[in-house]
Amino acid sequence: MDSFWDFFWFIISFFLLMAYLMVLFQIVIDLFRDHSVGGGMKAVWVVGLIFLPVLTAVIYLISRGGGMAERNLAAAQGAQRDADAYIRSVASSSSPADEIARAKSLLDSGAISADEFEKLKAKALT
Repeated sequence: MDSFWDFFWFIISFFLLMAYLMVLFQIVIDLFRDHSVGGGMKAVWVVGLIFLPVLTAVIYLISRGGGMAERNLAAAQGAQRDADAYIRSVASSSSPADEIARAKSLLDSGAISADEFEKLKAKALT
């Protein structure tokens, strides 16, 4: 790169390429996320994205952009629900103190030996 302007146009070109790739991947992800579109129509969209990428991307965004936003929102809400359910399941699991107390009650009742109690205690503390 010989001059500032060569570098400047390189940066602009690189930015536009990355923006185009992000849009392209979002379209492909949205296309395969949508269950209302049949396989043949998905194939037509993909072939269009390969042979006439910019025109097909613009047409897709104009014709299906609203549904694209709704499907993204539904996917994000589903991911949030799954994360919340996982956090609740982890939070509801017993603490090491609870496990040691249960093991101590088993030891006191004679259900386990002192050696088994030590093993359970070590496992709870790890």
